[in-house]
Amino acid sequence: MARRKGLGRGLEALIPAVDANFDRSEQEIAIEKISPNPRQPRAAFYDEEMSELAASITAHGIIQPLIVTYDETNQSYTLIVGERRLIAAKLANLTHVPVIIREATEQQRLELALIENVQRSDLNPLEAAEAYRQMVDDFDLSHEEIAKRVGKSRVTITNTIRLLQLSQKVREALVNDQISEGHARALLTLRYHQAQDAALETIIRKELNVRQTEEYVRKLSGQTSKRNTSIPPASPEISDLEAKLRTRLGTKVNIHRRKNGGSVVIHYYSEEELNYIIDTLIGDAS
Repeated sequence: MARRKGLGRGLEALIPAVDANFDRSEQEIAIEKISPNPRQPRAAFYDEEMSELAASITAHGIIQPLIVTYDETNQSYTLIVGERRLIAAKLANLTHVPVIIREATEQQRLELALIENVQRSDLNPLEAAEAYRQMVDDFDLSHEEIAKRVGKSRVTITNTIRLLQLSQKVREALVNDQISEGHARALLTLRYHQAQDAALETIIRKELNVRQTEEYVRKLSGQTSKRNTSIPPASPEISDLEAKLRTRLGTKVNIHRRKNGGSVVIHYYSEEELNYIIDTLIGDAS
């Protein structure tokens, strides 16, 4: 049966089609010799999902080979890409699986596993956030560099990493689909975890949508009353300018017009984001 070789644009960028250092030939190896990818960002593999994939493998075989790296010292293999297929193959009682043996650094193992999951939308927001954090902390990559590697915008990377600032209860609610990522981002406005947890209970109990949650959080933060007493509603022209600046800078921007002059407030949520805004506005000032 013909096997599909396509790895996706992001994976091919990290695994060149032609490289003398790599062996692209496909072969069968014993499952027992393959260890999981220690950099696999996905933590949850659901029973129903794995059962369906195992049934497909039983009927059609493994269409796309796994990618592994070989350790000559231990004469064993470490998985780089294909965690779901490996688990499902075990459920299907296979003893051998098709693989392509490659060389890969620790960083490449994480990037490849991350890209595969992102392309298939397999990661929940917190798993993606943790993977991005590892790329920042362990490999000293900027948010911009990560964005290029995984095919996302820099703003998406920054906002996703910020989800790690949520309380444990809010994280669990997000993973369990009690709230959406939009709800979670709104709760980030609340600095303390205790306040996030209290707001979470109200959101779930009253079944607030994202827009209602944003308004509720603004009230808790005291922002609504200040805006109503000191700042008039923005005109359509000002709102349009704010939207253009938000798109250009990738962050929230407020324009406050006064009788004589006014102010432009640019929000940022990390040093990384501040540096990006500065670079965008003035470039390299050195």
